[in-house]
Amino acid sequence: MKLLVTGAAGFIGSTYARVAAAEGHELTILDKLTYAGRPENLEGVEHRFVHGAIEDPDAVRDAMDGADAVVNFAAESHVDRSIAGQDPFVTTHVIGTGVLLDAARELGVARFLQVSTDEVYGSIESGSFTESSPLNPSSPYSATKAAGDLLVSAHVHTHGIEASICRGSNNYGPRQYPEKLIPLMTLNALHGDSLPVYGDGRQVRNWLYVEDFARAIHTVLQRGNPGEAYNVGGPDECDNLTVVRRILELTGNDESLIEHVTDRPGHDRRYSLSSDKVRALGWEPAVHFAEGLERTVDWYRANEEWWAPIRSGEYRAYYERQYGRALS
Repeated sequence: MKLLVTGAAGFIGSTYARVAAAEGHELTILDKLTYAGRPENLEGVEHRFVHGAIEDPDAVRDAMDGADAVVNFAAESHVDRSIAGQDPFVTTHVIGTGVLLDAARELGVARFLQVSTDEVYGSIESGSFTESSPLNPSSPYSATKAAGDLLVSAHVHTHGIEASICRGSNNYGPRQYPEKLIPLMTLNALHGDSLPVYGDGRQVRNWLYVEDFARAIHTVLQRGNPGEAYNVGGPDECDNLTVVRRILELTGNDESLIEHVTDRPGHDRRYSLSSDKVRALGWEPAVHFAEGLERTVDWYRANEEWWAPIRSGEYRAYYERQYGRALS
């Protein structure tokens, strides 16, 4: 197929681009290269690149013209940043998704896949969310992602677009921007910096290796039913404090580096997704958390040339604003 993949210079999108390119699909990538979008994430992936935003109708039509399918990864993805300021999240997740859907309808694109998140469901004390669970987002990030999902569903029902939604649990793996838990803690541990843990650190997440999510997305694009959502959960649950302690073990550090900091406002306590529906399409997660975490820590240890420019740039100012202390 000829695929338009938006946001593919980011963490999950670039992983998906590798999966799709390996199967011989022809890729056009539309990305506005925000702080978390990095062209080097696409090294070795054959593609046509269009520099632009999904909320720009002209850039979208240029990139989408001739596409058989659209896979929308474009997102502002960090909850903390949405709490500090919601405007970029509204622009990308709501306005941008609407622009993509309008263009897909006008250009006659056959398939549209919206990449979403487990956070649209909110927190769950026990059990797992299914695709029929009500949306109950807790942050500006998840609220705007839910709004984008609802726009997709509305275009399916109103305009007949053949679109599906793929909601993933917490992704981790190589090339994730270090504002997120696992790369943040890994790089801090490698530098001997304190590891800032929100609250008691007992927030439970359903961890999903990024390549497993990319394969699930591609499975839904090829075999999923238009108009339906598919949850993609990882094979293992683990609370944040346990993750941090394991990262300290893998980097040869002790728990004296852990620093409990004021919890995030409105912090969801537990996420969990049932993946029965996507498993029925033939997808299975291949990487358990223990193996995936070790792979991930090893990748950051071996790829300083990827993360060093981040840690020396604007990220340092962001980190100091967020945690009240400077990186070493």
